[in-house]
Amino acid sequence: MPSEHIPVELRQIVVNRARGCCEYCRSQSRFAPEPFSIDHVSPRSAGGETIESNLALSCQGCNSYKAVRLGARDPRTGLPAALFNPREQKWGDHFTWEDDYTAIRGLTPEGRATVEALRLNREGLVNLRWALYQVGEHPPSEAGMVH
Repeated sequence: MPSEHIPVELRQIVVNRARGCCEYCRSQSRFAPEPFSIDHVSPRSAGGETIESNLALSCQGCNSYKAVRLGARDPRTGLPAALFNPREQKWGDHFTWEDDYTAIRGLTPEGRATVEALRLNREGLVNLRWALYQVGEHPPSEAGMVH
C-alpha cells in the first residue's frame, strides 16, 4: 500500500504530543539511529484514518513489528488481546519498567500482548536503556504525557 502523505502540521502535533518518545516502547527519538514514523493506530487497511486521534509516534522497530496488527495473543493466557492503543489508553495502566529500567513488563492482557508482538524488549533497546539510565537519560519523564 503506498504511503499516505501526513501534513507537516499534523506530524508536528503527533511528535509534540508524544514528547519525542515512541508511544509503545518509550524510546526517545533524540537517541534513535533512524527517524521515527507516524503510526496509524488503527491501520489504513482496517479503515483507520489519517487524523490526529488515530496517529501515534513510533520508532522504526515498533512500527515494523506492529505493521497492520490490531491484536495478538496474551502470552500468559494464550487468549487473543487487543494491542495497546496510545490514543485511548494510558501507558502506565498497561506497562511498567522492570527494577533496572531496561525492560518493559506488561501488566494487562493488552500490555503483555503488545510487549510480545512489538518486541518491546529487543536486545538493542535493552542495551540502549541500560546505557541511557547510567547517564540519567532514561526512563523518559512521564510528566506532561498526553493520553
